[in-house]
Formats: sequence, C-alpha cells, structure tokens
Amino acid sequence: MNYLSLIWIFFLLSALLPAWKQRKLEATRLRLLRDFEKQRSSRLITIIHRQEAISFLNIPLTRYISIEDSEQVLRAIRLTPPEMPIDILLHTPGGLVLATEQIAHAIRKHPAKVTVFVPHYAMSGGTLLALAADEIVMDINAVLGPVDPQLGKYPAASILKVVSQKEINEVDDETLILADMARKAVKQVRDLVLEILQDRMSPDQALELARRLTEGHWTHDYPITCEKLRDMGVQVCGELPEEIYSLMDYYPQPAQRRPTVQYIPVPYDREGNNN
Repeated sequence: MNYLSLIWIFFLLSALLPAWKQRKLEATRLRLLRDFEKQRSSRLITIIHRQEAISFLNIPLTRYISIEDSEQVLRAIRLTPPEMPIDILLHTPGGLVLATEQIAHAIRKHPAKVTVFVPHYAMSGGTLLALAADEIVMDINAVLGPVDPQLGKYPAASILKVVSQKEINEVDDETLILADMARKAVKQVRDLVLEILQDRMSPDQALELARRLTEGHWTHDYPITCEKLRDMGVQVCGELPEEIYSLMDYYPQPAQRRPTVQYIPVPYDREGNNN
C-alpha cells in the first residue's frame, strides 16, 4: 500500500469518525430515556436546545423552540395513553410563540400528570411550558424567565411605554403601528398565561403573576429563581433525579480548542476527598 492510499484512508476515517460518534451519542441518549421511562412508568420527552456540532464540518448550530419541535412534541403526546404520566426535560432559551402555545395547550389537555424537569434554565417560551405542567421540578440553582413578547429587537412593553410618554403628533406612523401590534401581543400572551394558571392558583394570584411575567417588569433575560417563583405562588421543587443530570451530559456543547470551564468530574465527600 502506497503513501497516497494511506492519506486517503486517513481523510476518509477523519470524515466518518464524527458521524460515528454522533450515532453512538444518540444511541446512548435513547437508552437513558428508556431507562428513565421504565423507572417512572411514564413517557419522557426532551426539549433541549443548546449549541451542538453537526455533520463532519463540526458546525455549531443554535436551537430554539420551533414549529418542527411542536409537531414532534404533539405527536409524542398523542402517542401517549391518557392514563400514562408524561415527563418533560426542559432546557431552552425559548422560541416561537405559535410553537410554544401549541405545546402548552397539549400539555394542559393531557389527562395524566405532566411533570417538567428544569436542570439549568427554561426561559421565555420555556417558562410557558413549565407553567402549563402539573408539577415543576427545578434544580436549586435553575431559573425560569419573563414571557414578555418581543417585536423584532424591541420588547413590546417598552414600545408601549415610549409611545405613552409622547403626544400623538410626535410619533410617526410606523411606531404607532408597532405600538398597536405590541398592545395586542402583550394582551395575547397575558391571556395565555392566565388560561394556563387558572386551575393552579386563585384568580387574583394568576392575574398578578401574568402581569409580572408579560408586562415588562424585568428585562427579557432576567433569571427568576426558585425563591422568587415561590414568593409569586408558583410551586417548585429543588430535587431533580440524578438521571436528569446524567442525561444532560449526553447533550454536550461543541468541542473547543480550550475548555472555558474545567474540573475533575467526580463527586467529593465533605472532607474534600474524591470518591
């Protein structure tokens, strides 16, 4: 065998190795999902959005809640018997309102218990999905976020605030149109949150929480902790099953030349010794 053949074999293996690793990773995920389902006698649905390398080019792709996601989640719920509980592993920055609303309605309509697990964060539309579930189980350091609608690069609530501080003849037609859209968007999302919360807390509590989440009290990326959620009447728990953390390990970020965070990945006892 000549050197040219060896070079071609090397390049071929280099091209195929990432695809083989990805298939192995996906197989491990499915095995862990099935083990978790057997343990809890439920269907587990993962909605995990993070950067992940794709193809042999190792291109990072950022994901969010999309129409394709809603189609898959709705199908998974439809294939679940009415008496079977559903568990949802949720890790997302949010996404499209249409897709999020479809999934939230499907969660609420499922007759058996729906539990959402949040190991790190579920922002924006992810918060809507969490609120639609019967139970929210969060890591003690995990966060949810506001669900105030955004129009392009501007928060709808901020558009309304700016317009309200000016005379009508000082505002151009395009901004007035944006303000009209913003008013409708805020009302639509607030009504959706109210609908989701109506069976889980008193009407006054539901209205107050819906307003705080949708009317621009915080910036869109503001982290709402477990303590703040409890203060607002949302029942959350801080003890996630260990299997959830293990499953998250198999949804890695794309490899970098130098890791930005590094540690010895074993638990330590109270004396500081690793097991």
